[in-house]
Parts: sequence; structure tokens; C-alpha cells
Amino acid sequence: MPIISTSGLARTFRTKAGPVHAVRSVDMTVMPGEIVGLLGPNGAGKSTTLRMLTTLLAPTGGAATVAGFDLTADPAGVRGTIGYVAQSGGVDPHVSVREELVTQGRLYRLGKAEAVGRAAELAAALGLTGLLDRPTAALSGGQRRRLDLAMGLTHRPAVLFLDEPTAGLDPPSRQDLWDLVRGLRDDFGTTVVLTTHHLDEADTLADRLVVIDGGLVVAEGAPAALKAEHAGSPDASLHDAFLAITGRSPATAGASPVAV
Repeated sequence: MPIISTSGLARTFRTKAGPVHAVRSVDMTVMPGEIVGLLGPNGAGKSTTLRMLTTLLAPTGGAATVAGFDLTADPAGVRGTIGYVAQSGGVDPHVSVREELVTQGRLYRLGKAEAVGRAAELAAALGLTGLLDRPTAALSGGQRRRLDLAMGLTHRPAVLFLDEPTAGLDPPSRQDLWDLVRGLRDDFGTTVVLTTHHLDEADTLADRLVVIDGGLVVAEGAPAALKAEHAGSPDASLHDAFLAITGRSPATAGASPVAV
């Protein structure tokens, strides 16, 4: 049974110039334990879809369930079962890693002792133990991203949403984060939905890709299957498949080729 299911999910923005149909009708399913990557050219509706699924933006049409909760009827239920790590992160530069993690636990209504224990557990799992007393402002980009991930996992969510998780990271830090995401899936069965503008990341990390263009799902499948179908070979580049699917090359679709 899918852990995420959408049917005709849509979002229209009202502007002085008229309606903007950011997401027209997205039909999508995600199975438990999958790592699913959302791809699409600039303005395709990818990030708007993610914002709706995380309850940050109300749909104007269609329906969706996340972890058994109706997105429109029970957004609080959805929020209680998901984790969300935004592209920009959200750490307080004036506190320590330990304080940030404990505060996050308390926000999820953990008791003080439980929040302290959960902070230590997450720090150990994500390689932050030696950094617990360091101010978050002194962390490297990769360390800060691991802290963002730890904060998103505080309440042991069934589904973790990651928006451009490796933006700004160097190659070793990107690889470390990929390993962490795979570990969440393999060790805990966490479902992960991510957006990325790195096609190599999507190809390497995702079990399945959903390509959104013009506010619609225009292709989906395992990376090798998409490359075989749209670029002629499972060993072709995802760049070539993306070009065939959308008619646009990541090199010319904008500064962030597969971001919204």
C-alpha cells in the first residue's frame, strides 16, 4: 500500500495578471521504504508539489494522503509523521549542536530526559557526537547539513522530505549525505522524497524518479528504466533522458536546471 498517494493534486496562484497554474494535476504514488527523486525544469512545479505534501502550501485541487493522513482534512496528522529538511536549513547560529537538538525534541513534546537522550542518539547516528558542544555557526557545510538531517529525524518520521539536500556541499560531503540517506532507508525503512538539481545525484541515489513538467507528471520510473526508454540505453546519461523527456537541456533550462 502506498505511503504517499496523490490524485489530481493541483495548486493555482491568483495574481493581478491572472491565475498561475503552478501544479496542474499530479498523480503519484510512493511506496514505503522508497527513495524517490522529484525532477523537473525551472518552474515545472516540483517544489510546489513538495511544499503541498509537507503541508506548507494548501492544494487548490485534487487529493493526497501521506502516511495514512489526508493532506487537506488532517494536515496536523501529516505533520506528525513526516520530517522536512529545507534547502536553506534552519539552525540557530547562537546555540550549540546539543542545544539545537534538545530544543527540537522538546518542540516535538519529548520530555527533557527523552529529548537529551534522543539528541545523543541522533548525534551518534549522524557523526555529530564530537560536535555536540560546538556552536552551530562554527560547523562546516557538511556538518550543518547533517545537523539539519538530525533535526528532521527527531520524531522518527515515517517519511522524510529533503529539498536540495546537497546544495552547496563539496563532493565528499555529498557522498557522505548519500550514504546517510541510504542508511535511513536500509536500517529503518524510512521513505525519502527528495528534490535535487544534480542529475548524477538523482541517478545514483533514487530508487525511482518522478519527472514533473508544466505542472504534470510526464515520466516516472527507475533511473535505468527512464534512460533505456528515453535515451536508448540503461547506460546512457540521465542528462540525455531528461532532454528527451522535457525537450530542454539542464545546461540551458536555467541556473538551477531541475529546480523549480
